[in-house]
Amino acid sequence: MEVATLARVQEVRRADDGELCGHVVAHDDEWHALTVFGGVLGAHPSRDDAERHVLGEGLSSLAERWEYRPGPAGEWQVVCIQEARPGWVRLALDYYSMPGVPTATVTAADLAAGAALRRNR
Repeated sequence: MEVATLARVQEVRRADDGELCGHVVAHDDEWHALTVFGGVLGAHPSRDDAERHVLGEGLSSLAERWEYRPGPAGEWQVVCIQEARPGWVRLALDYYSMPGVPTATVTAADLAAGAALRRNR
């Protein structure tokens, strides 16, 4: 699973403080749990299951390593998320986010054009 577009998604916020934790979206006969920027966390049979997944892992997944491919012909590389917002994510293009490490901002338009992000598992 990779990244979903944010066109039909529904926000998932923590009840106690209203923090945006991610999104859910209906996809075929299942629901996808998504990060804030639209990265797919997993697929579930119900909306409630997808929401629980987002609340449990949505924000913490941003601290994990992800893999990025700038286009269909590109090579996958391990990246760190520096900042994530609906519709875009800024990546450190290395295993660690250190001063001097190259970065890339990936937008929903980039993803629609063939760039890809997936959790490094």
